Amino acid sequence: MFFDVLVAERKLQRVEGHVLRKEDGRGSETEPGLRIGEVRRVDSSLPQCVKLGSSEPIALHSDGDVVIGGFFPLHYVATDPQYSYKTKPEITSCSSFDLRAFRWMMTMVFAVEEINRNSSLLPGVKLGYRIMDSCDHVHTSLKVLFSLENTTEEIKRRESSTCLYYSPVSYFATCTCLTDKHLYPSFLRTVPSDLFQVRGLVQLVTFFGWFWVGTIGTTDDYSLYGIQAFSNLFGQQGGCVEFHLTISKSPTVAEIQQIADKLQSSTARVVVVFATEGQLLDLFSELARRNVTGIQWIASEAWVTASRLGSPNFHSLLEGTLGFSFPGVSIPGLKEFLLDVRPSPKPGMEFVNMFWEEQFGCGVEKPLCTGSEDLRYTYSSYSDVTKVRISYNVYKAVYAIAHALHTFLNCDSVGPSGGLCEKHSSFSNGEVIEIITKYVAQDGEISNQTGSTECIKCPEYFWSDKEKVKCVAGEEEFLSFNDTMGIILVAVTLLGFILTTIITIVFHSFRYTPIVKANNSEISFLLLLSLKLCFLCCLVFIGQPSWWTCRLRQAAFGISFVLCLSCLLVKTIVVLLAFRTNVPGSRGRMLFGTFQQRILIICTTAPQICLCTGWVLGAPPFPFRNPNYQIVLECKEPWPPGFYLLLGYVGLLAFVCLLLAFLGRKLPDRFNEAKFITFSMLIFWAVWISFIPAYVSSPGNFSVAVEIFAILASSFGLLLCIFVPKCYIILLHPERNIKKGMTRKCWR
Repeated sequence: MFFDVLVAERKLQRVEGHVLRKEDGRGSETEPGLRIGEVRRVDSSLPQCVKLGSSEPIALHSDGDVVIGGFFPLHYVATDPQYSYKTKPEITSCSSFDLRAFRWMMTMVFAVEEINRNSSLLPGVKLGYRIMDSCDHVHTSLKVLFSLENTTEEIKRRESSTCLYYSPVSYFATCTCLTDKHLYPSFLRTVPSDLFQVRGLVQLVTFFGWFWVGTIGTTDDYSLYGIQAFSNLFGQQGGCVEFHLTISKSPTVAEIQQIADKLQSSTARVVVVFATEGQLLDLFSELARRNVTGIQWIASEAWVTASRLGSPNFHSLLEGTLGFSFPGVSIPGLKEFLLDVRPSPKPGMEFVNMFWEEQFGCGVEKPLCTGSEDLRYTYSSYSDVTKVRISYNVYKAVYAIAHALHTFLNCDSVGPSGGLCEKHSSFSNGEVIEIITKYVAQDGEISNQTGSTECIKCPEYFWSDKEKVKCVAGEEEFLSFNDTMGIILVAVTLLGFILTTIITIVFHSFRYTPIVKANNSEISFLLLLSLKLCFLCCLVFIGQPSWWTCRLRQAAFGISFVLCLSCLLVKTIVVLLAFRTNVPGSRGRMLFGTFQQRILIICTTAPQICLCTGWVLGAPPFPFRNPNYQIVLECKEPWPPGFYLLLGYVGLLAFVCLLLAFLGRKLPDRFNEAKFITFSMLIFWAVWISFIPAYVSSPGNFSVAVEIFAILASSFGLLLCIFVPKCYIILLHPERNIKKGMTRKCWR
């Protein structure tokens, strides 16, 4: 409902039963009716406000005990309204009728009528509907929403009702922004979140090796959140987005040509598009006119099955388009219902008449439609119900509402009359329950002016409060030292560090004994030092990410573990060569002495140091607010291959250690260190093989916890397998800590 200012006589104004405000010497008095703002005083010399007629949007409706409101994008082109506040606003002009959306709307009607015929579901309660056209446009959607509310208020006043309930159930709003139950506690939907689609699209493009792509979207939340989620996840997989192009709601010819020029000049030949078919029609028409080919289109579910884009005009442009769609099903009886639709001059049948004119070309191909035309001899997206997708989501939404009401009203289908619902007690005083199935939501927006029809979008990382009147900073999440998980991980980290320190003290105290000197005590102390660093690097992963922690955490982890594995590699080689010294002529000890061992450790550690240095200097990780899961503070890696190269080199050294240790596991030694190194490497590999899929699939700060767990588990595995058996002999069986005690022949 829209209101405007009109110059009128200086007296009490009554327009269509609405009483405004009158002023006298005793103060102000407000009678029941329309109030604009909180005006305390009105100068009688100023013009008064009146309501300028009615501009109710047309609706397809049917009365009932419970009315379900529905919004459908029956048109996909709408003009932006112009408000001068001096003249009556014009009704928004909508054009380009969508036959598929009309089928969605009629599926809602079909579901309502099917439920009304069902004696076991909502017995004694008749469902009604009031369906309007959103024109796939924000302003039009808001206008019809307000109209729906005003209509319901009229019903409430007429029926002396006191309560009104709203519960949105969406059939096509896939935006990830709507998942947050703190912001949208009553929002429900029969369609999955775009989070799942984005993961599938990233897997699709990376599977084919397409790591250089462009993206196209529109200005709505569906596109903005979808493109953002795709870009973030795609970047984590090593992909790069060359460009992002935005199509406005009502693009001009110049804007379309500019986008087409960019697509033709771009080096990225794979383009990911989050939009609806109506928003893409102008762009694809221009590209088809230019005969543009060679672009691999990746489609979001909103347009991947659009029949309008499947016309021969677009074949050369869109052939080979890939994307994911919702599963198609067959709804019994729907096709017959759709084919029985007929136009009528009766009020409320305007949408049906529009459909009929579009279907049969009335006024274009033929001057006048008679209404006797037969839909059975036509084929279009309206009548194609072999495998419906969105229509099935609408169907499920209506049934979800019906079953919820059935439970709410304590309906009983058992009894001599088939049972009834307790609507008399539940619908006291003529109460009306209205449930709206929204097509798109305007989320993260506020309106801080009374009576405003415009919404202000909150800045990035800000949310609207519960009253939708101000933007508040989003709650930031990270693995904190104060969290329960953070406290546990810190405690385990310190335990590992302390245990390593105790073992170091024990080894230093018994450094001249045979078991410590067996294969170079210097390497043992260096291995203990590297294990301490492995434990301590876990602390860098905990706490709020900062400039230096993001750069330090992966480098510290990579270098510490490579140093540790280099020491184990040297130990393994020493064990293998030790048994070859008994062979005459063997020069093992001469070829791999202390100097050679140091050189090998330096040579195997240096590549990791170079890699980490180049990574940190060339493409350093940085603190990043990830809005996919609330607002998670994490370290963004602009070059994901750096982490996988780091991890791959660690895995290579671990594999070489495991292979050599496995070869020496049965050497005839009473205290065979190769056996313990084999056990430690098996634990190491088990931990890190499990880590990779868990790390990739863990949301938000859980991925950090998974990496810390992997570091701790592998560090404890190395510490316990390599050093605890030696400490056992040193402290509890000193009689074995002699030179002869190291060979099997002394312990037959």
